[in-house]
Amino acid sequence: MTSPLLSLSGISKSYGQIKANQEIDLTVAENSIHAILGENGAGKSTLMKLIYGVEQPDGGTAAWLGQPLSLASPAEARRQGIGMVFQHFSLFETLTVVENIQLVVPGRKAELTERIRTLGRDFGLEVDPLAHVHALSVGERQRVEIIRCLMTNPKLLILDEPTSVLPPQLVDKLFETLRRLRDGGVSILFISHKLEEIRAICDRATILRGGRVTGHVDPREHDAHDLARMMIGRDMPEPMPAVEMSGGDKQLEIIGLDYTPDDPFAVPLFNISLSVRAGEILGIAGISGNGQSELAGLISGETVLGRENRDRIFMMGKDVGLLDPAARRALGFAFVPEDRLGRGAVPEMSLVLNSLLTAHPLKLVKRGLVDKARATAFTNDCITQYDVRASGPQAEAGSLSGGNLQKFIVGREIMLAPKLLFVAQPTWGVDIGAASAIRQRLISLRNEGMALLVISEELEELFELSDNIQVLHHGTLSEPLVTRGTRPEEIGRYMIGAQPKKASA
Repeated sequence: MTSPLLSLSGISKSYGQIKANQEIDLTVAENSIHAILGENGAGKSTLMKLIYGVEQPDGGTAAWLGQPLSLASPAEARRQGIGMVFQHFSLFETLTVVENIQLVVPGRKAELTERIRTLGRDFGLEVDPLAHVHALSVGERQRVEIIRCLMTNPKLLILDEPTSVLPPQLVDKLFETLRRLRDGGVSILFISHKLEEIRAICDRATILRGGRVTGHVDPREHDAHDLARMMIGRDMPEPMPAVEMSGGDKQLEIIGLDYTPDDPFAVPLFNISLSVRAGEILGIAGISGNGQSELAGLISGETVLGRENRDRIFMMGKDVGLLDPAARRALGFAFVPEDRLGRGAVPEMSLVLNSLLTAHPLKLVKRGLVDKARATAFTNDCITQYDVRASGPQAEAGSLSGGNLQKFIVGREIMLAPKLLFVAQPTWGVDIGAASAIRQRLISLRNEGMALLVISEELEELFELSDNIQVLHHGTLSEPLVTRGTRPEEIGRYMIGAQPKKASA
């Protein structure tokens, strides 16, 4: 028998008292697509960092094609033939896409630019090679990471949530490409919280729980319910139904908004119209980079309209076009941005101090001084209520896994008891158990009469959450579609511009 591509035996890694990986055994065969399943905090990211040379194990052994493997750095891993796309991206924001790729992939700029465009078309991961990274959305940055990995011609490709930025039509196209890569000799470690995708694309799965391997299975022989139970150690709760609501007050209304950004790489918006009532969840679908970031900035107040555009955005019945974020929050608005490490939280600050960023009006600050007892109590309540896996309220935000930090930020904003809650990518990188809990909480808030606007690239999520869906494509918003009377394929056609329609004012 030939040796496996990669084999790990007894791999362990601890950070102080936290045992992230405990005696991990993993075998990745050649020409295979191998899933790594587990909740947030199960040890998936740590294990991938060990394989990619970002971290070194405390114990255990690794082999590559039967030969001892010791990776001291990502550069060494790439030389061996290992590529990885991180959950939190490693791009220089002041450089262009092609300049970032030139740091890893040799070649002339013109040649690399054409290769980027070709791979983008082949994978359905189009991105402008000449755009600066700071002007890209989170989803577009993920595309750059994937393309950069593919351009190193890896033998083992580690993909973390690669389909989260794609509509259904392009997921199928990506899977076709991954199968071609597999058949051409590339093995893939595939991390996803979409269990039906795991069953569709993967021929093997390793399940982690609490830093340990709890099973190796063929995911095609188990349904999604079984896989979820293996991951979290319990049955998933039944989804909470949305309560039939009568039309409440309009808590957000945008009327015929046109916006031309100063940034030449940003997306202009054309005749944007939408409304969200109390007791309603409106979902905004669309492929990343079609104006979501620009729309989010205008709604949150981070981008302030000029006086010529007054009377275009209303919250709780008031014209807020010229109001800054703090003034909008004072009216009862709360916001969860898509970029959790940068806009949602400050990585180097403790969770207590991150609570103060938006929750300070809840008597956490008195006469300009922080009430440490109240701030700590608020943070502890958030950690407990939203099952945030952290060492405590003094833990640095950057020490949390992506999913746990997302739970903290979502919980912090919900605890403000807003009238209007705007959530961008509510479950980005969050495991199935935590994602279900967040979605059920949003539905519960809707049932209690809150107005919610949700931007998501997860169609399954929007269909679970939303009463109505509008699709953003090239800066134009579709007409509202009643969710229960719409199929995902129809939304997908809007996402790729096959049915462009503007919402009526």
